[in-house]
Amino acid sequence: MRFSLISAAIVAALVGYGSTIALVLSAAAAVGATPAQTVSWVLALCLTKAAGSALLSSWHRVPVVLAWSTPGAALIAATSGITMAEAVGAFLLAAGLVVLTAAVGPLGRLVARIPDAIAGAMLAGVLLPFCASLPVIAKTGPALVLPMVVLFLLVRLRAPAFAVLAALGLGLALAFTTGTQMPTLSAALPMPVPILPEWRAEVLIGLGLPLYLVTMASQNLPGFATMRAAGFEPPVQSALAVTGGLSALGALFGGHTINMAAITAAICMGDDVHPDRSQRWKVGLAYAAVWVMLGLSGPVIVTILDVLPPALLATLVALGLLAPLMGALGLAFAAPEARFAATATLIVTAAGVSFFGIGAAFWGLVVGLVVQALPRIVR
Repeated sequence: MRFSLISAAIVAALVGYGSTIALVLSAAAAVGATPAQTVSWVLALCLTKAAGSALLSSWHRVPVVLAWSTPGAALIAATSGITMAEAVGAFLLAAGLVVLTAAVGPLGRLVARIPDAIAGAMLAGVLLPFCASLPVIAKTGPALVLPMVVLFLLVRLRAPAFAVLAALGLGLALAFTTGTQMPTLSAALPMPVPILPEWRAEVLIGLGLPLYLVTMASQNLPGFATMRAAGFEPPVQSALAVTGGLSALGALFGGHTINMAAITAAICMGDDVHPDRSQRWKVGLAYAAVWVMLGLSGPVIVTILDVLPPALLATLVALGLLAPLMGALGLAFAAPEARFAATATLIVTAAGVSFFGIGAAFWGLVVGLVVQALPRIVR
């Protein structure tokens, strides 16, 4: 296999893993996952992404690159009062809806009819509290946080994709040279932990439905657009069916949804990956192999991250979500006529207040749609 295919796959996988793994661990902590369940969660995500990328790329002979749902992980991390088993029920609902979208055309069209401004504002409301916490974190631990932020800003000027990884590297160096002890690492392979779902209506509506919507609106649709921009026709129906089915399988072992990648996909589709476009699909196989290795390394990586200062991980989460937040805000406020509805959606979602046990993301969506439709209703 051409070395450029392998190098692109390694870079894309490391960027995707290193920039958002802290967020996945925060999501696992928010729903009370045990250490074994957290390792299983990461393993399930890595293996399902690997399987889906290899299957779709080899099937359609186009480079299909999958990712875990970063906005979905942020949504989960923002929840409270939900057990791991209840979260698995919500993950299964979201996965089932993705499969249903592939099978039932009108459902996909219904999701597509949600105004971009409302979808962007809901996502921005989910991400904003994480990013807004950065000044508070910097105040409590300036010696660790501020150098990470400065390096992030400098690297971002030249290589935005590597900015979070650079901040992570500096944070690790500072942490382990200022008192953090390297933990004892085990060579044992990660083990999948089956988790039986529990079904609670409030969780299904407040987490499962928003998880499906943010995955579709902020991950799958941009992922398909990235493929088209690179000159490849995305296999929309089969991609939704495969990612939804694999997400359902992964959910039984703790993983939340997987989906089309956008930023990391762009790394794998350029002319420098392979001069022959017809051979560029092989990057999906190399990408899958890297994710299998990352999945098998999960216990070591999670053990190291577990002993790091909370401020370091919180900083990584905030920095990693700045780009998605910027994109979501741009989408939310691009159309002047939709800005008021988008603002209402953003406020309700970012407030994080649940009603009737249903999370804020759902209510933000409802409020935004009502405000958007109100002028037509009262005419």
